[in-house]
Amino acid sequence: MIDAAAQAAAGNDTIRPTVERRKRLSPAALAVTNEKVPEAYSPIVIAGLVRLADFVLIAGVGIALYLGYVARRDGVHWEYIAAIIGMTVTAVISFQAADIYQVQVFRGTLKQMTRMISAWSFVFLLFIGASFFAKLGGDVSRLWLASFYVIGLALLIVGRLVLRNLVRHWARQGRLDRRTIIVGSDENGERLINALKAQEDDDSDIRLLGVFDDRNDSRALDTCAGSPKLGKIDDILEFARRTRVDLVLFALPISAETRILDMLKKLWVLPVDIRLSAHTNKLRFRPRAYSYLGNVPTLEVFEAPITDWDQVTKRLFDHVVGGLILLAAAPVMALVALAIKLDSPGPVLFRQKRFGFNNERIDVFKFRSMYHHLADPTASKVVTRNDPRVTRVGKFIRRTSLDELPQLFNVVFKSNLSLVGPRPHAVQGKLQHRLFDETVDGYFARHRVKPGITGWAQINGWRGEIDNEEKIQKRVEFDLYYIENWSVLFDLFILLKTPWALLKGENAY
Repeated sequence: MIDAAAQAAAGNDTIRPTVERRKRLSPAALAVTNEKVPEAYSPIVIAGLVRLADFVLIAGVGIALYLGYVARRDGVHWEYIAAIIGMTVTAVISFQAADIYQVQVFRGTLKQMTRMISAWSFVFLLFIGASFFAKLGGDVSRLWLASFYVIGLALLIVGRLVLRNLVRHWARQGRLDRRTIIVGSDENGERLINALKAQEDDDSDIRLLGVFDDRNDSRALDTCAGSPKLGKIDDILEFARRTRVDLVLFALPISAETRILDMLKKLWVLPVDIRLSAHTNKLRFRPRAYSYLGNVPTLEVFEAPITDWDQVTKRLFDHVVGGLILLAAAPVMALVALAIKLDSPGPVLFRQKRFGFNNERIDVFKFRSMYHHLADPTASKVVTRNDPRVTRVGKFIRRTSLDELPQLFNVVFKSNLSLVGPRPHAVQGKLQHRLFDETVDGYFARHRVKPGITGWAQINGWRGEIDNEEKIQKRVEFDLYYIENWSVLFDLFILLKTPWALLKGENAY
């Protein structure tokens, strides 16, 4: 059977190593993409963690002082604990009202210290006033209250100084930058860039990478307000896949509707925020319709999916639930590995290049289901029913999707897969000699989120062999629905439905 399979492979596949298509970029664009760029930290998540740290610190200090002094003398009274929690909540709300939970404020010293001291003092004055009117002033330990104020304030100040150094360090690393490209290398682009640069002294987080324009004539400037022109609109896709881009900002006027729509059809597949600058437009909307970059008004067109706390939640879900599933599946994986080893020579695990987040090429682990010498690392030839390359054990583990279990290593240890998400297709996956992205418009929009071991398309029957255009179109359609409607409960629902979908074994060979 192995010889027959080898002959079939030799006869049908005079396959040469496939060279992956990579679009060429200009020297200026390559200079930017070659810079080492660290992962970004979300300012929203940082501010949320600081709120949590303040709550724990304040409540901890108040309770520790109470237990160490008042409770030892008078015994534990839960009214004190309730008052401490109430003061802690009031303090965090006061800090929020004083507007000190912003990354730009964390970078400074004087502004955040004066606001914090004022808000902290207000909390204690409020507590003293409430105690007086409730006629409880004589029951409150003055030494405890004074110690709580002084020690709490001292620790808050120390914490803010440590936070300031941390935030400045992250800023120097570029982790807090919003890496931005401008679309429109003309007078409008110059005005927009100058408006953004005018705010740099105010600790703006905008980092301008360069400008792109869809024109090659004299209307497109080679250098726009000091920012180089990096290429045309078609180059943005490849540029954003080689380096981190957080924001695409259009400098075109709203009147250029046709040009903007043509560009958006190409760019919406990227996992970035896309905004239209409104600072030069004569048409004005209500103030709430705008989102601002400093003082520059913009109109939101597309937002990157699953960001900030959603991203944190999904990552925790993947690692916690994925780790538990990996432990539970370990005995089954050991038996499958033994069966593969006894069935045919070769390694137990198989690595294949797949599309990851934002078209990143990742190595996905699978149990080997083919004869080792007939392996197809790029998946240039689709596995079909009764495929001679598939081993006896391989047929079973492919039909039951047990060959996918090693992808839990990708989820738990490498973090380049999620438990739930669009399935990662092979980089050379084809339908009738055409790559998938050539078959379906917007195909790469599937990669706006991290791919998953299972997904909405899979539990709805769209898994296995892709032998007609409807199957790949339906996968993309269901994947895009998942991205737009993601929630933790949706992930949990898909995960719980997956075993039933696998038992049906449809379209898996």
